[in-house]
Amino acid sequence: MSEQPELTVVIPAFDEEENIGPMVERLDAAVSGMVDGLEIIFVDDGSRDDTWREIREAAERDARIRGLRFARNFGHQAAVTAGVDAASGQAVVLIDADLQDPPEVIPELVEKWRQGYEVVYAQRRTREGETVFKKASASLFYRLLHRVTDVEIPVDTGDFRLMGPRAVQAFRALPERNRFIRGLVSWIGFPQAAVTYHRQARHSGTTKYPFRKMLRFALDALTSFSFLPLRLSTVLGFLVSGFAFLYILVVLILKAVGISWLGYTSLMASILFLGGVQLVMIGILGEYVARVFDEVKRRPLYLVGERTDGRSEVLPPDR
Repeated sequence: MSEQPELTVVIPAFDEEENIGPMVERLDAAVSGMVDGLEIIFVDDGSRDDTWREIREAAERDARIRGLRFARNFGHQAAVTAGVDAASGQAVVLIDADLQDPPEVIPELVEKWRQGYEVVYAQRRTREGETVFKKASASLFYRLLHRVTDVEIPVDTGDFRLMGPRAVQAFRALPERNRFIRGLVSWIGFPQAAVTYHRQARHSGTTKYPFRKMLRFALDALTSFSFLPLRLSTVLGFLVSGFAFLYILVVLILKAVGISWLGYTSLMASILFLGGVQLVMIGILGEYVARVFDEVKRRPLYLVGERTDGRSEVLPPDR
């Protein structure tokens, strides 16, 4: 291997003990020989099974493999960020450990990069092994996000992508705690291109993104790259105020001409409606305020508790 490998592959893993070995085998078969030096970085996001043992054993067998183990579970986006921070390759590929994104696509990403593109993202043509709800909600989310953000975030793409050296340097300079990586990589710009592929079913294990995490992920994406919820709350506030003003005029006119009634039902309906709108608006504001609060605390994005070389790094990283 040259002093600086041409390619680093970053692989976040959480409870993926059965997938570490197959990932290394398929990655080695797909990439070895087509790049001038390969580095593989596994990031164990606080797994509860034997994922870390599998990573250490793989590193003992293959000097190209490095591993980082978080002090606890910090989340997928933090694990990807830690891998990029630790990467020494000229280009960096992000890919999950579950083998839904096939390593065999990586040579296509590398070829596009060599053609001059700084970011090459893998775009899902079809999705195998996922429920109808998951496919429909994902499709709706990507298209909604594409419409409401000022950043051109490609539809049907995950974090599976390649970043060249300029993109990696720019990515490392982004300090956000609530991270939506596919949006951040789109935001940094540079020439970008797509490679389409068929997303396979998970090799083994279960998904680490239940509905609760999917919803949180969607909120992070919307609040990080769009002010639309705040603007909608403003518009809705004006509309409700306008209707309330018109209603007051109607009541006053009817009173002037001698028409009046007790109005308990209409009064309660108005109060409940306005109260509900206010609570929704407060909730939207709360989401943004909570993220501001999280940012100003300046806590480290992640803490590395152990490396495959035996060193510990529990001090805060540069971020």
